[in-house]
Amino acid sequence: MLGFAAAGLVAYAADLALFLWLRGPAGLDPLTAKALSFVAGCSVAYAGNALGTYRHTTPGLLQYGIFFGVNIAGALVQLLCILVSHYGLGFTSPRADTVSGAGIGMALATVLRFWGTRTLVFRGEGRVGSWTG
Repeated sequence: MLGFAAAGLVAYAADLALFLWLRGPAGLDPLTAKALSFVAGCSVAYAGNALGTYRHTTPGLLQYGIFFGVNIAGALVQLLCILVSHYGLGFTSPRADTVSGAGIGMALATVLRFWGTRTLVFRGEGRVGSWTG
C-alpha cells in the first residue's frame, strides 16, 4: 500500500501542477484542464506502479489498458465533483475548482483507483500475503 501511495503522490503532484498551470496561465476551462492533467498524472501513476509497487509482475498492453480504464473512472469522479461545484453550485474561482477536483474529487477517486489497480490490473501477482489465485 505504501508503494501505491508513493506512486500516487508523485502522480498527484504532476496532475495538480499541470492543472494549476492549465487553469491559470494557460487560461483553459476547468474541465479541459482537468482532462489534460489527468492524462499526465495517469501516465506517471502507471509508470510508478509498474516499475515500483508491482515490479514483480509482468505488465503488458492489456494491463495498461485496464489501468487507464480504472483511472478514467477515477477521473470521471473528479470531473463530476468539478461539474457539480463549478456549474451546479456556482463556485467558479480557480481555487474552488482546485478544491473540488484536486481535493474532494481526488480523495474519492483514490479509493476507486486503489481497489481497481489492486483487483483488476495487477491481480495479486507478486504480492506478499496475497490469497487470491
